[in-house]
Amino acid sequence: MTQQLYARPDTIEEAVSLLSHGTWRLLAGGTDFYPAQGSRPIRDDILDLNGIAALRGFERTDAGIRIGARTTWSDIVRADLPPAFDGLKLAAREVGSVQIQNTGTVAGNLCNASPAADGVPALLTLDASVELCSAGGTRVLPLPDFILGNRRTALQPGELVTAVLVPASADEGRSTFLKLGARRYLVISIAMVAARIAIEGGRVAHAAVAVGACSEVARRLTTLEADLVGQAADASLARVVQDRHVAGLTPIGDVRADASYRKEAAREIVARALARLAGDAEDIAA
Repeated sequence: MTQQLYARPDTIEEAVSLLSHGTWRLLAGGTDFYPAQGSRPIRDDILDLNGIAALRGFERTDAGIRIGARTTWSDIVRADLPPAFDGLKLAAREVGSVQIQNTGTVAGNLCNASPAADGVPALLTLDASVELCSAGGTRVLPLPDFILGNRRTALQPGELVTAVLVPASADEGRSTFLKLGARRYLVISIAMVAARIAIEGGRVAHAAVAVGACSEVARRLTTLEADLVGQAADASLARVVQDRHVAGLTPIGDVRADASYRKEAAREIVARALARLAGDAEDIAA
């Protein structure tokens, strides 16, 4: 019987060196790892990333904010971040129970590549990119180029996600997140939306809107974003949303909801998210 290997490196360099030799199964928060394993004995070589301090936390630079791959959702909730990250904080509170939020990691949520991953829409509205390291060097992919489909990513053999990068340009404005499920808490989404708007002179200067759980991957609604620019940031903003703005979504029907309901729900919660942001803008102006 072949003996399984276990390694717990202290540095990113050591981790990618190990990854360049052999086939390893990565372990960080474990909130996807252990449910997928079930009661079966572990047959894989395990590379435990929890000893790498450099993979956890936030770093602010002139280029933007770097979120370490091992940063947990509870870390995000507690972090001192600009209002543009409010949607990400709200999404963080929806990632399972508090126990899951305390251990589940940002990179794990992305690498799992579920269409209903709560963190993805908010990160899309922040124009996030994914930093990948290997023994051959580092590359950075925009988030839409990293998540390729249901449970599929652009991660190559020997690569490790080391950070999520949010550019300084995404610091502007305010954001929010709304999720629709069969119950209020601890539920997989029927539909969810993240939205971020920047306002100048009482009108929308920039908009980013993303919908999750309604396509194979979460999607930005670019036509709606363009139509929002120049609109008054008041109660009328929600009325900009039309059926054509969600026409490109491709939801499935399953035990949680049929496809037509998902698309209708997506339009409604997009409108509600914009109404919330417009209301916040009016409160600030007052």
